[in-house]
Amino acid sequence: MAKVFAYHMPQAAKSLTKEEKTTPKNTLKEEGPESVMAHLNFAEEELPAGDPKVQQKMKKVLAAFSYANLQTNRLHRKAVEWFPVIEPILDDFGIPNDFKYVPLVESGLQEGVSPKGAAGYWQFMPATARTYGLKVNARVDERKNLRKSTIAACKYIKELYGVFGNWTMVAAAYNVGDNHMKKQINRQNQDNYFKMKLNRETAGYVYKLISMKQIMEDPARYGYRAPRELLAMNAE
Repeated sequence: MAKVFAYHMPQAAKSLTKEEKTTPKNTLKEEGPESVMAHLNFAEEELPAGDPKVQQKMKKVLAAFSYANLQTNRLHRKAVEWFPVIEPILDDFGIPNDFKYVPLVESGLQEGVSPKGAAGYWQFMPATARTYGLKVNARVDERKNLRKSTIAACKYIKELYGVFGNWTMVAAAYNVGDNHMKKQINRQNQDNYFKMKLNRETAGYVYKLISMKQIMEDPARYGYRAPRELLAMNAE
């Protein structure tokens, strides 16, 4: 069975029912910033309600992902190319669709090998890549194969979920490493990502994923020119 990834222009027309024609449309674009904040989530796990520090940080990271700041449509072009490959694999592993934003955060703007040696779409370290079935040697580096590296990432993510039990913590542990996250949980006696004291990169990681989700789902709100409508067919 084929799956369809559709990237629609925000202004794309659709037929309206009689009720929709006569009822004022309450869209996200008509909502104020506070109302938008109430909708934000990662893998259907919502931000803590009524936490001013979390809201302030979320607004700051969202602003950093706006077109006014990034000045590029590269992320949207990569999403159109990558998501049709990533989405069905996530679905096969029972992993929330929001994890498709991980490669965009990890390698969407900066490609190549990190100072620590991480590489590829999902920024695997060589040893971790080999652990989850990827070939990494002088001749072959399957971290740079989108399909194979996504399968490896899904194996790792599923394993992390078995340890941490919620997807927000899984995303954070993907960034910082499961052993480090376990130590922090024990040290702080806290397993709520939004209340933990973590290194700067990891402390902002889930906020970046949510921001990436926002600029992909509602590009016009954040100043991006909507790409053309694209369809990509992927066999399971």
